[in-house]
Amino acid sequence: MHDTSAMRARVTSAFEERFGEPSALVARAPGRVNLIGEHTDYNDGFVLPMAIDRAVWIALRPRTDRHVSLHSLDFDQTVDIDLDALTHAGGGWAEYVRGVAWSLAQAGHAPVHGWEGVMAGDIPLGAGLSSSAALELAAARAFAGVDGMAWQPAGMARVAQRAENGWVGVKCGIMDQMISASGRAGHALLIDCRSLETRAVPLPPATSVVILDTGTRRGLVDSAYNERRAQCEAAAAWFGVPALRDVDAETFARRAHELDPDTRRRARHVITENARTLRAADALERGDAAEVGWLMDESHRSLRDDFEVSREELDTIVALARSHPGCHGARMTGAGFGGCAVALVDADAARALAEDVSHRYGAAFGHTPAVYVCVAADGASLEGLDLMTGRTA
Repeated sequence: MHDTSAMRARVTSAFEERFGEPSALVARAPGRVNLIGEHTDYNDGFVLPMAIDRAVWIALRPRTDRHVSLHSLDFDQTVDIDLDALTHAGGGWAEYVRGVAWSLAQAGHAPVHGWEGVMAGDIPLGAGLSSSAALELAAARAFAGVDGMAWQPAGMARVAQRAENGWVGVKCGIMDQMISASGRAGHALLIDCRSLETRAVPLPPATSVVILDTGTRRGLVDSAYNERRAQCEAAAAWFGVPALRDVDAETFARRAHELDPDTRRRARHVITENARTLRAADALERGDAAEVGWLMDESHRSLRDDFEVSREELDTIVALARSHPGCHGARMTGAGFGGCAVALVDADAARALAEDVSHRYGAAFGHTPAVYVCVAADGASLEGLDLMTGRTA
């Protein structure tokens, strides 16, 4: 099991060294892996992610002015943000913090107080495990903490999504922010991305979730992600509905021939993926790992052939995982074009699968993939004193 206490200790000790006293608050927000339900979130559909035991941590204390000063241990960089004069300043990780401050103001919750802190994380960057959403939610937890703001996970997920859409410029859906805000230990979370209703479903007994990082990376803003989203919106408009989640399989089958080939494939993926995701949630509740695995396999085929967001490395690592006798199913996870795959594996076979896939993938591509056996974690949290009441938060 991953040692989360080490990351907390890293930021709190660095804070004390930097500022000469213990931090008042420690904000944490996890990354996520999506078990199934890919490219459905921005189509108002269904997703089934889990928060993972890797996170962004911020040790902080409030300031008396309206400035944020945040030092990143991972980038060895300090940024200073004037909350009264928010402007874009060259991109990078600090834009997510600025974006959250801007988005809070847009929602009528303009930050009252600034803060200063030290940040670090152990979510692999660019791997499709939502390091950006984790940073957004950790920053939101920090702003809420110093202002004594009530924490509402769905509302803060919306704030963080607006930051990424409107400030950073990535047209992401709500999934990443919702699971980082609302995750539940030991469970995946079925999220209705239209209503934001959630349903916690337990992971099957005696199974593990293994993340397989191909080491390939892609940038969302400059990738085909926005193109895929536009194609989905065009398909929904063709059917005369707000989003593809409103098109059932029968309607699609009857009218699919009217769409151009690319738009037809994109729509087919989203419509069938929504159905797979709902089936997978029911199968998890029954503890049916075999059916969940089969649905994951089908999801990968759809992402590869209809949505066309896979690549050779992802297809290879998925095939290697599936070939292991302890694997129930595997698929690429995240937006695609690089990053990670996810496998549902018998717990007693997880380490052997990780070693086997690492060896064979390394032989094929000349580098060893990072492999993480993950535990489902709780969503964003805040430790320390509630600055309005003096009670432990």
